[in-house]
Amino acid sequence: ITANFIALAISKGFFAFAIAIVIRANIGATSWAVLEVALARIFNITPGTAAVMVGATVLLFALALREPIGWGTVANIMSIGPWEDFFLSLIPKVNANLPLQLFYLFVGVISMSLGSAIYIGVNAGAGPRDSLMMAIARTTALDVRTARGIIESTAVLTGWMLGGPLGIGTILFAVLIGPGVQLAFRLFNMETYARKYPEDPRP
Repeated sequence: ITANFIALAISKGFFAFAIAIVIRANIGATSWAVLEVALARIFNITPGTAAVMVGATVLLFALALREPIGWGTVANIMSIGPWEDFFLSLIPKVNANLPLQLFYLFVGVISMSLGSAIYIGVNAGAGPRDSLMMAIARTTALDVRTARGIIESTAVLTGWMLGGPLGIGTILFAVLIGPGVQLAFRLFNMETYARKYPEDPRP
């Protein structure tokens, strides 16, 4: 349990650092950060505080759909926000320097990929967004991929309409994070579902 707790804490640090450095790249935040930064500006709170509020709200929706949660789900909500604010206070914002901005973005992808692999390895329960995704897939005719796409799109579009930092960085991060997580799985010698069950026909 102690080892899992330490691994969970490390994964949240990676998550928070990734979110913060992509925000500071100033070419578009990660999908949920687009919404969280917009809410932070509107309510005059920090992006980390907004992240906690959004995570809690998403979790309430998942619970309303009777989706089971783990101890890591609550830790996910409570820990990433404060770490995000901490890293935002340390990382300088970049303007009009595309090479450095892209470097920030790629570092963010690497950090998020490592954090995802570590977190999944702990198996402490899905995060609030994953919980909602599973709840929607379980209670509707939608598959997991479609459910997640709807959730992510709703977050990004809502954040953009509220003035959040949607940009090319948002798109690049969305494209690169999947391959990044897969590489992180290989780095830690973890099995993806497809590798573990190569004959399974499900997507």
